[in-house]
Amino acid sequence: MIVLKVKPAAGAANSVPSLATPDRKRDDTTRQPANAGKKKSIVVEPEPQGFETADQLLGWMTAYREMPDPNRLPQAIHAMSRLGLLRDMDSAGLYVGFAAGVLGANPALAEALVTRMFPRPPEEQGIIIRAIAYSGLADWRGLLAKFVERMPARRKQIEAQLFGKGETLETVALDTGPAPIDTLWGYHFATGSFQPVERIISTLPWAADKSNVERLTIGGIAKWTLASNAMRDKALLDQLREAAAGKPKEVAAQLREIVVAAESFEVGRIRKDALASIEDVRRRGPERKRAIWATALNASPTVIGLACVAASVTGQVALGIPCVISGALSTAAAKHWGQ
Repeated sequence: MIVLKVKPAAGAANSVPSLATPDRKRDDTTRQPANAGKKKSIVVEPEPQGFETADQLLGWMTAYREMPDPNRLPQAIHAMSRLGLLRDMDSAGLYVGFAAGVLGANPALAEALVTRMFPRPPEEQGIIIRAIAYSGLADWRGLLAKFVERMPARRKQIEAQLFGKGETLETVALDTGPAPIDTLWGYHFATGSFQPVERIISTLPWAADKSNVERLTIGGIAKWTLASNAMRDKALLDQLREAAAGKPKEVAAQLREIVVAAESFEVGRIRKDALASIEDVRRRGPERKRAIWATALNASPTVIGLACVAASVTGQVALGIPCVISGALSTAAAKHWGQ
């Protein structure tokens, strides 16, 4: 301990005390801090800005990978609800996947983000359940279990996830319609992860399977969306080029065709070829299946990149290919896949 003493000047009275001595007791009543007795101010973080229009929402989603702002995800979910984008979970795959990607990339924030997504009406709570299950979080079951009481109408669905097989992004069946493909793309758009793209690539052999119209349709959609998104995303294009190495011959051939189409900006040919194959099989297939998949193609086509989505919502579809997107996002562009 450093002790400072003042030496009395010559002739000064010897009564001048030292400033501090080791054994002198400090007079706490005269040495209170300047801010003693004052309450500490609490800094309240402002609520993240919401989204007034679909254009604002989709603009944020488009730029998210370069400028991630996970704290705005709850505001995005509320905006999706207000804009009518969550009325049908089968046409909300893009949003489910995007939310799942944000949660999975931010495990420390996940519980707080989900908490702020409430209240949600029962018909829209599926996005929360699926986003958690598809997030890839190590303890996604534990996180989902914390919100059972907030979603009593969905208890059976939640229990099936918790105590059943627990469908995840890695296990969701891809031959049930376009929605799972949308979901995989949503996760990729949020994170840039190539893992969901690998699952989409796994369906490419179906693009040549004329014995099964469902798989033929999904394979064609997968092939077209891969080419269309790679045309706008060089990093994805490079990944697809590299992914061909080590793949089975039929998959490698499909990937090479996708890369060539993306590089030459001629993805329309892939769509036309896929439609021709699908129409041929539909004509020869059972009437019931023809009706089911005609509805699927027209009512819930898959997503072609967020740039297309944003353009479609604002009525500015001015890109080189039709922008086919999921259900509620666009009534005009949604018909292009079947034309």
